[in-house]
Amino acid sequence: MRLDTLRPVPGTRKNRKRVGRGNGSGHGTYSGRGVKGQKSRAGFNMRPGFEGGQLPMIKRLPRQRGFTNIFRTEYTVVGVGSLNIFESGSEVTPAELLAVGLVKSMKNPVKILAQGEIEHPLTVRAHKFSAAAKAKIEAAGGSAEEVVFASKAD
Repeated sequence: MRLDTLRPVPGTRKNRKRVGRGNGSGHGTYSGRGVKGQKSRAGFNMRPGFEGGQLPMIKRLPRQRGFTNIFRTEYTVVGVGSLNIFESGSEVTPAELLAVGLVKSMKNPVKILAQGEIEHPLTVRAHKFSAAAKAKIEAAGGSAEEVVFASKAD
């Protein structure tokens, strides 16, 4: 076998379409561009998103920035100061918070934040604590314990 005898496999090479070379070619007269109009002219170029002068889709839509994290955990927050309604030394759980109305439902996990001041020791059990809230509860002589969030049921 010699290099000068090599040929491409039949059917792999295709001749390019030569337009404007007479009507016998099948691509004469208008060269496949149709009759008149913007698209038939030489040098025609339409930028992406151009809609013929109509307000483009990209401008009709409101501007979107950033993104929404679909995996974000939404917490029901309770301030440490609102725990003063419980008696000294009592145990505060998410169910207790629901019973007194500090939490509207048990659909979301409960997080205790450091808003306000706690005046007496409590054993607080919640799904999450801010570091400052934990420090305030322990400074008052109580304890803060994290519990696992059970379900999304109400």
